[in-house]
Amino acid sequence: MQIAQRWFERKVVDDGLTLLWEPHVHPLLRCNIWHVRGRNHDLLVDTGVGMASLAQEIQDLVDKPLIAVATHIHYDHVGSLHEFDERVMHALEAPRMSPYDEFSPLRMDQFPPQFLAEFADPAFADYLVNALPHADVGIDNYRVVPTEVTRSVVDGDVIDLGDRHFEVMHLPGHSPGSIGLYERSSETLFSGDAIYDGLLLDELPDSDIGDYLATMERLRNLRVRVVHGGHEPSFDGARLVELIDQYVASRS
Repeated sequence: MQIAQRWFERKVVDDGLTLLWEPHVHPLLRCNIWHVRGRNHDLLVDTGVGMASLAQEIQDLVDKPLIAVATHIHYDHVGSLHEFDERVMHALEAPRMSPYDEFSPLRMDQFPPQFLAEFADPAFADYLVNALPHADVGIDNYRVVPTEVTRSVVDGDVIDLGDRHFEVMHLPGHSPGSIGLYERSSETLFSGDAIYDGLLLDELPDSDIGDYLATMERLRNLRVRVVHGGHEPSFDGARLVELIDQYVASRS
């Protein structure tokens, strides 16, 4: 397998927000990684699959203490969580980070064929990556590094950056401890995998469609200007309502 010249790509969204992603990871696992600049702390929302050092990649972005938040337990969101000093997850899933024994394969033949058919991509053959970050990475030995979460959060807790304040929203359905981060002053939502502009996964082993429908009802009543999801491009509040209504109709 080829060695990638660069493992991460990035885009400055605005003066205080940078999007990072892993282009050599299959779209199924290609998590959006969000760096938010704050006055006293910076915020990192999700951490990718962890095959290359995210902490090293963002050294030029970070000049103050960093709070790394995992929106949920799945391996495309927690792979580099262990690299950071402050590690935040919902209380329902935090204990599952150490030991980490969640389903986390990179071989396509470890998924049901009908599942992968929903995400077919000609750039990927036998694996959910099409390159390696460096030569000494053993693809078949990939594992998420277990780590202790330093702060467990629940609905209503606040992530305080000094000049920016993000309310923790418990948004179960995709997983029991899925969370979003909502900044009321700017009407900005980091939604993780609770909602994004793509096929939502609600039949995973720990998913719950009833919880997902309740989450959708809650989000539909939220004042939102922009949603930054765990996958796919960002979208506005009108599109949020459309996506919610489409999901609810599909499960009615």
